[in-house]
Amino acid sequence: MSRINKLRLFKLILDISYSEVQIIVIKIGINLSFDKCHYSCGRCLILASVLKVIDLWVSVNNKQILKGLNLEVRQGEIRALMGPNGSGKSTAAYVIMGHPGYVVERGDIMLDGESILPLPPDQRAKRGIFLAFQSPVEIPGVTLANFLRRAYLSVKAKDDEVKKLSISEFQNLLSKNLQLLQMDTSFIRRYLNENFSGGEKKRSEIVQLTTLRPKIAILDETDSGLDIDSVKIVASAVEKLVREENMGVLIITHYARILNYLRPDYVHVMFDGKIIASGGYELAEQLEKTGYKGFEAGLHQ
Repeated sequence: MSRINKLRLFKLILDISYSEVQIIVIKIGINLSFDKCHYSCGRCLILASVLKVIDLWVSVNNKQILKGLNLEVRQGEIRALMGPNGSGKSTAAYVIMGHPGYVVERGDIMLDGESILPLPPDQRAKRGIFLAFQSPVEIPGVTLANFLRRAYLSVKAKDDEVKKLSISEFQNLLSKNLQLLQMDTSFIRRYLNENFSGGEKKRSEIVQLTTLRPKIAILDETDSGLDIDSVKIVASAVEKLVREENMGVLIITHYARILNYLRPDYVHVMFDGKIIASGGYELAEQLEKTGYKGFEAGLHQ
C-alpha cells in the first residue's frame, strides 16, 4: 500500500481532523504538504509535494540570468511560466534540474522542505522532478525502449513492484503510452530521437513523462514545433497525468496556444530574470492581445 493510501486509511479509521493528521505525520518524520483529495467523500487526505524556488540568483559565463526568481509548483496543479526570449525561463528549468553549467549565487530550490541544490540531476529525477527538453537530442545506438527501461528502473528503484516488472510487461506499458501520444509502436525499436521529426521528438518527451510519472514535470516549450493536432494530443496526455496521478506541471511557453487545451491554475510572466506579474488564465489572454512589449509598458504606466 502506498504512503498516500496508508494516510487515507489512517485518517478514515481514526476519524480525526486534517490538522491532527498533519501533526502526527510531521512527528513521524514526513515533511510534506497536504491537500484534500477530489473524491466526493471529502474526508480523505493526500500528500502533495511542493517544489519551491526561493530568491534564486543564477549566472552563466559571468552573465547574470536569474535575478531573484521566486516560484512554487505543487502536485495536482498546472502553472504556466511565460515571457519573451532571453527572460530566463529555460535557465530556470535547467537550474531546477541541476545543470552543472549554471552558477547559483544566492537562493535555494526546495522539494518537500529540503534543499535539492547539492543533488546532481539523476538524484533530482529520483526525487520526482522531470524536465521535457526544448530541443531533445538524438542518441544513436540506444533504442527508446532500452533508454526508458533503464530510466524507469533507476527512478523507481525503491518500488518493489517495479523491480518485478518483466521486459515484456514494460514494453506493453511503453506501447500504451505511445498509443496515448498517437505514435506508432515501432518507435519502441528506433534509436532515441534519431531521424524523428520535430513533432515526434516533442511527443517522445511526453511518452517519457507518461512512463516515468514524476511528482513535478517541467515542460520547456514543448508546444514549439507542434502542429495544432499534436498540441491537443500532448495537452490531453499531460492533463490525464495531472488528473489521475496528481502530477504538478510547470509549462514554459511563449504563447497561449497550448494553454487553451491545458488550462493553467496560475500564470506567471517573467522579464529580465524574475517574475513581474502573476494571475490566472486571463493573464495569458492579456499577453496575446498586448504582446510582451505592450504588457511591460502597461505595468509602468
